[in-house]
Amino acid sequence: MPLFYIHHTNCISPQQTFPDADLSVLHQPVNYKLQVIEPKYDGIPPGILRRMSKAVRIGAGAALPLLNKLPATDGIIIGTANAGMEDCFHFLKQIVDYEEGQLTPGNFVQSTPNAIAAQLSMISHNNGYNITHVHLGLAFENAAIDAGMMIKEQPEHNYLLGAVDDIATYNYTLNSLAGWFKKEAFTTDNLYELNTPGSLAGEAATMFLVNGNPFNAIAQLRALHTIHSTDEIIIGEQLKTFLEKHLPEGEKIDLLISGENGDSRLLKYYTTCENGLLENVMIVRFKHLCGEYPTAAAMALWLSCYILQENQIPQHLIKQQSADKAFKNILIYNNYKGAQHSFMLVSGMG
Repeated sequence: MPLFYIHHTNCISPQQTFPDADLSVLHQPVNYKLQVIEPKYDGIPPGILRRMSKAVRIGAGAALPLLNKLPATDGIIIGTANAGMEDCFHFLKQIVDYEEGQLTPGNFVQSTPNAIAAQLSMISHNNGYNITHVHLGLAFENAAIDAGMMIKEQPEHNYLLGAVDDIATYNYTLNSLAGWFKKEAFTTDNLYELNTPGSLAGEAATMFLVNGNPFNAIAQLRALHTIHSTDEIIIGEQLKTFLEKHLPEGEKIDLLISGENGDSRLLKYYTTCENGLLENVMIVRFKHLCGEYPTAAAMALWLSCYILQENQIPQHLIKQQSADKAFKNILIYNNYKGAQHSFMLVSGMG
């Protein structure tokens, strides 16, 4: 049995992915950042919208159209690492500036990571299960495991599963000083060819409507595995064990969606995983679309659903071509800062 079936997806990203996806044109970073293309938020009252932080805005913008597809959703499960960080520091700064006097309540209300799930609950009048997972680079993966556990107990229930992270000034500054972002000039076209430390700062909001019913589903998440390690040999061994356990006998991986991000220090992990697969597996990369951020694995899951629906891949995504033109089993491998790793096995419904 899979963890869950995916029925609908939405993604607000730095590329043209919402409301309709068109990955043929690449938008370039500005000031070393890939920031989302914000849509018109038709479903959010203006009075509420103007008080929302960016993370809450894009999260609500991606989620509400999915919540409106069903008369009722049984829960909202969000993964994030940095959402609410910007408002948190605005609020802390006000405490100092105003000596704990007249503080803006909006910054306080939206200063915690669970603000996205909470706002979605209030706007959609959803009184069901509501939780936010905050686990740095494995926040979305833990949210997906949670959704799978809930659906195993109640397969007929519908859950909104999502991930949101934005480029907060505080986090961007700290990560830049720590050397996680590139300092030389580059474009999305040559991100992977520079062979230098650091990546490209990014952000996105990605949402999925999931349940235990295969009828009319667009994809299924068969299995998910997370690892904490800095040893690429362990990662390779874990990948082999993961596929032996979860890939049905006689089937193979048709496509690897790699989280390779242009950071030369992390290339060894992705190379190890590529070498652990058959030679004719197609390999695609996606972080030139959205940049690097803690919950980027959610963007990879959205991309896998897009590929299974469209059955075509833009050339700029392809790292290694293969003769196969149809995709059934997709492996997603992502790591965050070389310490947090995840595998996801996604399959089509054909």
